[in-house]
Amino acid sequence: MDLLKSLGYAAIAFVIVITAWQVVIWLGDYPEALLPSPLAVFWGAVSIIQDGTLAEHVQISLFRFFAGYLSAVFAAVVLGLLLSQTKHIWRIVDPIVQVLRPVAPVAWSPFIVLWFGIGNMPAIVVIFIAAFFPVLLSTVSAVNKIDATYLKLAQNLELSKTSLLWKIIFPASFPYIASGLHIAVGTAWIFLVAGEMIGAQSGLGYLIVDARNALDLDLVLAGIFFIGLLGLLLDKSLGLLEKWIGKQWGAGTSS
Repeated sequence: MDLLKSLGYAAIAFVIVITAWQVVIWLGDYPEALLPSPLAVFWGAVSIIQDGTLAEHVQISLFRFFAGYLSAVFAAVVLGLLLSQTKHIWRIVDPIVQVLRPVAPVAWSPFIVLWFGIGNMPAIVVIFIAAFFPVLLSTVSAVNKIDATYLKLAQNLELSKTSLLWKIIFPASFPYIASGLHIAVGTAWIFLVAGEMIGAQSGLGYLIVDARNALDLDLVLAGIFFIGLLGLLLDKSLGLLEKWIGKQWGAGTSS
């Protein structure tokens, strides 16, 4: 029932957006070349689906996304768990992180291209940077929120530091780490597309740039739609994974 209700609300929202879009075209008397109609965008989307263009670009973008995102999550969680156990070192690292965190990953693109060349690696590195800091900060913060009872219990059981880290601290802090994972998905996906729009020769970002250069604005809007749809699916999939992990550990998540 909850799923049907969610689909119903999504359908209503979709109809409202399409109606408002068409009304804007009518009231503004915009030509198709300036603002394509929903029907024109629909047929544009159908065309890139049928000729395989969309599947090719989506496959490349998803490969770059998962390579950068998963490596960033692994590195940030491991580093965050370790730094949270050494308060003095974290106090030294924290100012560095706070200075680097606000810098947009694409700002590093001149150096990234020089260091990693062209191809998939620059986009993967941009995604890594975009996802790394939210997960790192959420991990350190999550460990600091752990109930002291868990740590006292581990001390009474005389667990080793490794067992304490992976059997107590990580499961207990995961519900809070989950919020960082959600933020990282959004930022990584945004900067993936931005990176592909700058210098890549493939991917969804490149699809939009190529369509813009050809003045195919219906394909531009179709590309934007698929980017948003895939971002939504990634976020919902992550939420389902978090719930599954929470059930395995007998704890809820923050999603």
